[in-house]
Amino acid sequence: MGFGLDFEKLLVIGLIAVLLIGPERLPHYAEQFAKLVRRGGELLRDTKSRVEEEMGPEVADVDWRKLDPRQYDPRRIIRDALFEDAAPAPVATSPAVAAAAPMASPIDPVVSKATPVFTRSSPPPFDPEAT
Repeated sequence: MGFGLDFEKLLVIGLIAVLLIGPERLPHYAEQFAKLVRRGGELLRDTKSRVEEEMGPEVADVDWRKLDPRQYDPRRIIRDALFEDAAPAPVATSPAVAAAAPMASPIDPVVSKATPVFTRSSPPPFDPEAT
């Protein structure tokens, strides 16, 4: 059962309820509890049918366990992002572009952007709001 309740705990709760409520009022409260359970079941069925009606037939294909936010561990997300394969570099299609590009050896990869040089007269950009 859910909520950590097993048969023994439910039995103890039932015995305490019988002792507190008493035999003369117990049938009335049992009837009220049965109505509450029936109403909850009707509400659940109505909600399920309304969701299926509004979202269409593809709602049956959704794996709801994948959407559980408790499964997302920030460390796992970062690790997956760092170790995923990088996209392959675009291939030059024009022979003129390919001839103009320098040949790169497998040991020395070509850096596409030049590394900026900062001096005292031209310091790197600073964002005072980035803290």
